[in-house]
Amino acid sequence: MANIKIAFQGEMGAYSHIACEQLFPGSSIKACPTFEETFRTANQDENCKIVIPIENSLAGRVADIHYLLPKYKLQIYAEHFQTVEHNLLVKEGVELKDIKYIRSHAQAIDQCQKIIQKHNFQTIISADTAGSAKELSKGSDKSIAAIASTLSAQIYKLKVLVKNIEDEKNNVTRFLIMGKNISQPAYEKNKNYITSCIFRLKSIPAALYKCLGGFATNQVNLTKLESFSVKNTFDQTNFYLDLEGHIEDVRVQKALEELGFHTQSLNILGVYEASPFRQKK
Repeated sequence: MANIKIAFQGEMGAYSHIACEQLFPGSSIKACPTFEETFRTANQDENCKIVIPIENSLAGRVADIHYLLPKYKLQIYAEHFQTVEHNLLVKEGVELKDIKYIRSHAQAIDQCQKIIQKHNFQTIISADTAGSAKELSKGSDKSIAAIASTLSAQIYKLKVLVKNIEDEKNNVTRFLIMGKNISQPAYEKNKNYITSCIFRLKSIPAALYKCLGGFATNQVNLTKLESFSVKNTFDQTNFYLDLEGHIEDVRVQKALEELGFHTQSLNILGVYEASPFRQKK
């Protein structure tokens, strides 16, 4: 897999970087400063895939992603569920008694409140977890620690002072692996699939009720349905939807046909095998 090119948003050592390493070991990995640049990278290079977090079991959906999906129209190749394990990182020679400040992403800080409150640490909000580790490695202040991954500790030569400091142990992020001109897998009845799409309803009464009726009558299970406003307006709303099934399944075809009757636009983002993680739930 050495020739595969992968891009993600964040600094090296981020949880997205860990997902890239697990999914595509030995590949060429590019860290992008923004989600916009990450999507643009794959849009400009059909040989590049991107690994994008779309939702977290504790924090909910990832901001901005839903707006970039219809803009770049990349296809979903697969999904991946990544366990998030936060760690307290410090410079060599630093002990717990030396720490006064904790630097990390706002969500990581929210997810590690027990240790923060126990030791009365003051918090410093940063753009991301791996970036916090990177900044810590550059400085000389031994009173500052960072919350980040063990991979960040390896990359930036920091010490893992305390492992797994998150309050909740079932912290999982769902990632989408996306790219340009990706073909969908052939339908096999013994496999489980997810079909993802974004649609915009016609502005008529009961449009959402009517379009969802097709999934009920055809016994197609929806695993996710989220609304998000169209930019620069309060009058229009897009919906992101995940359903169980393959687009070549007759039941799914009929349900999507019914959906199409009540929409202004319907964009299929991808058909892909369901992650084995779903079977554990």
